[in-house]
Amino acid sequence: MQSTIDFKELVAAVGDAVMASDAKGTIILWNPASERMFGYTEAEALGKSLDIIIPQRQQQRHWDGYQKTMATGITKYGNDVLRVPAVHKDGHTLSIAFTVALLHSADGKVSAIVAVVRDESSRFAEERALRKRLMELESQVAGQASPT
Repeated sequence: MQSTIDFKELVAAVGDAVMASDAKGTIILWNPASERMFGYTEAEALGKSLDIIIPQRQQQRHWDGYQKTMATGITKYGNDVLRVPAVHKDGHTLSIAFTVALLHSADGKVSAIVAVVRDESSRFAEERALRKRLMELESQVAGQASPT
């Protein structure tokens, strides 16, 4: 059965950011949701390094993992969600969560890595506020329970 799905249209319609990068980490796919999330147009992102969205302090760790994945063809983030900081074009920090898929060339080597990314900045901020409030309440309860 032949598929009638237009995969380019599918990637463009997805609400999550979908991006792909080649073996060197150069962006080769950037959907409209990526543009909304990170602020770079497709024209600005294509051909650029993923460094445009990776905080400088995270770049070495990112590239170590990226190169290992390209060399081994193995990633644990195909099923497990990776949560990391990212940077918007205007410089503000995002909290993102993503999974990846590996694309292979005819010879079986990894040719590209595709990431499906969700902006979890507001959820992360809410969780941080809840943890802070919980610590405050626990501190109050502990203070009230102190023997006098």
